[in-house]
Amino acid sequence: MAGILYLVATPIGNLEDMTPRAVRTLREVDLIAAEDTRGSVRLLNHFDIHTPMTSYHEYNKLSKAHVLIDRLLQGENVAVVTDAGTPGISDPGEDLVRMALQNGITVSPVPGACAAVNALVCSGKPTRRFCFEAFLPMDKKERAEILEELKTETRTIVLYEAPHRLVRTLEELLGALGDRNITLARELTKKHETIAETTIGDALRAYGEKEPRGEYVLVIEGRSRSELKREKQDAVAQSMTVEEHFQKYVSQGMDRKEAMKAVARDRGISRREVYSQLMT
Repeated sequence: MAGILYLVATPIGNLEDMTPRAVRTLREVDLIAAEDTRGSVRLLNHFDIHTPMTSYHEYNKLSKAHVLIDRLLQGENVAVVTDAGTPGISDPGEDLVRMALQNGITVSPVPGACAAVNALVCSGKPTRRFCFEAFLPMDKKERAEILEELKTETRTIVLYEAPHRLVRTLEELLGALGDRNITLARELTKKHETIAETTIGDALRAYGEKEPRGEYVLVIEGRSRSELKREKQDAVAQSMTVEEHFQKYVSQGMDRKEAMKAVARDRGISRREVYSQLMT
């Protein structure tokens, strides 16, 4: 029988967040695949874990994944750990999971810390619906496309950013999204943890006076649905007259009553107003 691929979450700063199950799993598996072996050695030493370890990161993920899959197919159990937090989120663990599933290998999560979720729940912003973009792409074209998509995103937006790129990202967010409310969570679970609610513009001004330090999670309010609806209605109103709008629906096979109802809905006005304008 094939072994099990365990996705073991590790602390994002505070070692007290390591769960007993995570420690036991790392002790019992045959091999640990670590994104950063140097950082993981310190973690393993702290918890007296002596399981063999191998590197598995962005630059060797294709070749190493085949090695790990072979060992799993031979019946060995393998644990994957990332630099910090939950593996498989914005790291090469995602590719290994896909290959494991394609080979009929069981994938089992060992839950723990996740910076995105921790920042989100502390932000005070809506949590029922949110989108996670991790780090914005470095490629200029792709980055611009993502920012354009986020303009009309109504869900709460969660991003990661490094300190040396924070100001640039805030400038781009201000240009693309406008001056929205934002929560900046810095150094979560660590000694200098800060969670600050502000606006994108105020954050930019603040970091114009002091240098950003530490890893950041940005939690940004989504676009207002009612505002988007009004913009759509305004665009429709500007692109054609009520008569043209009405005739468009009639030409599609709607009867006059349904066409007037559709025009009223699209333009955010009453059917009486549509009828009145059609009669003038």
